[in-house]
Amino acid sequence: MAVICPTVTAFEPHQYRTQMEVLEAFAGRVHIDLMDGEFAPTTSPGLEQIWWPENLTADIHLMYQRPMDQIEALIELGPSLVVIHAEAEVDHADFAAKLKAHNIQAGIAMLSDTTVESIEELIPKFDHVLIFSGDLGHHGGVADLQLLNKVKEIHKKFPSLEISWDGGINDQNAHQLIEAGVNVLNVGGYIADSQDPAAAYAKLKTVIEG
Repeated sequence: MAVICPTVTAFEPHQYRTQMEVLEAFAGRVHIDLMDGEFAPTTSPGLEQIWWPENLTADIHLMYQRPMDQIEALIELGPSLVVIHAEAEVDHADFAAKLKAHNIQAGIAMLSDTTVESIEELIPKFDHVLIFSGDLGHHGGVADLQLLNKVKEIHKKFPSLEISWDGGINDQNAHQLIEAGVNVLNVGGYIADSQDPAAAYAKLKTVIEG
């Protein structure tokens, strides 16, 4: 069964707290976007300001140019999963190994121009692959469904990997994403910008379970 994972995309601590408190009421797993102002054009609160309620499973999407600079802080924070970008300046395999040594899953994200072939040797080092179709550092991206070809390719070559999608998910395309092989729907604007986030989440659940 696919999982709906609402995203937290905040630019200062109060905004972060507000979003997290809303999601705590109905979500089971959250996707926390962290931006460095370099890889992504916006800046989020730093890792020292990141937290989540005990009842939530937390994934961190680290949109940083040099993620290894944050490895110790990430290990201390102890999320379930940390996703870094294939395009970042890092020894990807070493980063993944360091996380796994502390029982933290490692994920690799692909921007729309990055091909599966170009990172095929790296993918087995990771537990999770994120197909990114969003707007770096913001809610409200557009789902480029042509990228579903990547999902199908990864699913065929690495059937045991968890695959997520980030960008433009809504009640009109969620079922199509799942049918293509997406396991985790990282949902931003559809929930965050709704007048009733809990109802938007519930509607998506109905769509994917129907």
